[in-house]
Amino acid sequence: MSTLLRTPAPTRGPLTGWLAVVSVMLAIFSIVTTEILPIGLLTSIGADFTISDGAAGLMMTVPGLVAAVTAPLATVATGRIDRRIMLCLFIFLLVLANILMAVAPEYRVVLASRVLVGVTIGGFWSLAAGIAPRLVPQASAGRATAVIFSAVPLGSVLGVPAGTLLGEIAGWRTTFVVVGAFTAVVLGLLMAFLPPLPAGTVTRAAVLREALRGIDVRFALLTTFLVVLAHFAAYTYVTPFLEQVPRLGPGTITVLLLIYGTAGILGNFLGGAAIVRRPHAAFGCAAAMSAGAMLLLPVFGRFDAGVIVLLIIWGMGYGAIPVSTQTWFANAVPHAPEAASVLFTATFQATFSLGALTGGLVVDRGSPTTVMFVGGFVAALTIAAVLAHAARTPIRPDR
Repeated sequence: MSTLLRTPAPTRGPLTGWLAVVSVMLAIFSIVTTEILPIGLLTSIGADFTISDGAAGLMMTVPGLVAAVTAPLATVATGRIDRRIMLCLFIFLLVLANILMAVAPEYRVVLASRVLVGVTIGGFWSLAAGIAPRLVPQASAGRATAVIFSAVPLGSVLGVPAGTLLGEIAGWRTTFVVVGAFTAVVLGLLMAFLPPLPAGTVTRAAVLREALRGIDVRFALLTTFLVVLAHFAAYTYVTPFLEQVPRLGPGTITVLLLIYGTAGILGNFLGGAAIVRRPHAAFGCAAAMSAGAMLLLPVFGRFDAGVIVLLIIWGMGYGAIPVSTQTWFANAVPHAPEAASVLFTATFQATFSLGALTGGLVVDRGSPTTVMFVGGFVAALTIAAVLAHAARTPIRPDR
């Protein structure tokens, strides 16, 4: 982060700069909501197209795979193009993706729309991660970055539960129409408030290859792979689990997703503070909370109180994971912040998709209960990786 904060401060007025920050935050909110919204609507969409829960899970797999490829390609291929143009283009693609999803006559068209979502995720995230210092004065850059990244947990807290509730009331297609309209408004805000953002130092493929040689980068890759794989293998199918095990109705599930997302916001802020002081302990604790919740849900998830408590623990644990992994990547490659952002985005999204795919295979061959056990076991492996790295390099990631 310190590298990013050395970017020259903009000359525009503070109000205009903060409007640009809010516009970027709302764009990321739209991206996160569109990406994970199918989790809450999984069974509804699957029923409309007469496909299994595992096949419906491809809606989560496809964007992640595409984003993992797009992240490095977009950064390298568009190295000299004004970032304002590219950011607006990616959000325009997201508008098209939501429209295509809403009118899809068959499941193949749904998957095509999810490809566009993946392109947006990979491209926008890689270019926007370090944009805050270019929008506001240097003294406010840290706060602006926090505002931008607050969109991630807000997507879970507001976007997904609200979209799920609207889907239950008016149908899942209506949900994507509304999200598409909201994204179109966000595109207008970006066009109105983003200043020209000429490309700075070009991130070349050689920089990415060099970064991959560091031990801290490899640790970040391994732990991100394990914990994100575990989370999305299980969380993608949390709606079928809640329907089949505690036998909850749509309204109750929506409330539980809201509770989970709220716990995620708390975990995000607690994890962001703890990772600076005690990086290994913070990361290990977050993984342990996620693993414990997944392993215990099949046992205590049959009871209402058990479901609520374990979803809160899971939400808090996973809420700390993105900020923790991003911190490790950023501080492992302090001289190339955009390269760190690319590696984080590509790794996270590739594992995101693999987790959803793995969970789908387990669900179709087993049950939502089985996938919780599998996710919990894989998350527990993250704890072992953190302990091994702490024993070898018992120092701060921002050394």
